[in-house]
Amino acid sequence: MDLVRNLWNLANRLAAAVMLTLLAPVVLAVAVWIRIADGRGVLFVQDRAGKDGVPFRMLKFRSMVHDSVALSAQLGIDDPFGLVENDPRITACGRFLRRTSLDELPQLINVVRGDMNLVGPRPDVLPQVANYSAQDARRLEVKPGITGWAQVNGRDDIDWPTRFKLDRWYVDNWSPALDLRILWRTALTVQRGEPPVHVDTLNIERSGAPELERSGAPGEDTVVIVRAEAADYDRAA
Repeated sequence: MDLVRNLWNLANRLAAAVMLTLLAPVVLAVAVWIRIADGRGVLFVQDRAGKDGVPFRMLKFRSMVHDSVALSAQLGIDDPFGLVENDPRITACGRFLRRTSLDELPQLINVVRGDMNLVGPRPDVLPQVANYSAQDARRLEVKPGITGWAQVNGRDDIDWPTRFKLDRWYVDNWSPALDLRILWRTALTVQRGEPPVHVDTLNIERSGAPELERSGAPGEDTVVIVRAEAADYDRAA
């Protein structure tokens, strides 16, 4: 199985490189649009937990205002990574990018680098991973993905405990055929509407919990990046 997985990881990197080449005009057009409409900071870069919890820099097109954390406090959002209905922190072009999933395109670079695969559990932010239970941490046994089993079985409409359960099922039942099935289902539902607003009590409870020792604690610049636009944590995330 290790040989199959290694070959599949290589196939993911090659496929992502081809997709980046074919989609280069779209990537460039989106980057120019964000730069013109929302100013500097085309990309949102944030440390996320990769396989075995090893941090890596995940890339997205920026879809939120720069002072989203300050706005979160003003809006009284208890979940630091949550959204609200008609969220004012999301930019005009960011709303479109999220609905069409175009904000995820830069993660093809992460796949080429080997940080991610096309399919896998969505990479979580480091402060959340620091509070994972042993069961939660099972989702870190494989590379994170741009899409995943949880995303094609509810996406924004499921809470975190359910998502973790689906991620564990994916880890236990992984195969190239399953990944292809997920990619097919993702392609059929790539355009999403406004995400439903849920009060995620798991995130709220963890945000108030004492910080635990981390296996891969972020450095100082990591903390700055997380705080700079923490609310941009995607629920598809």
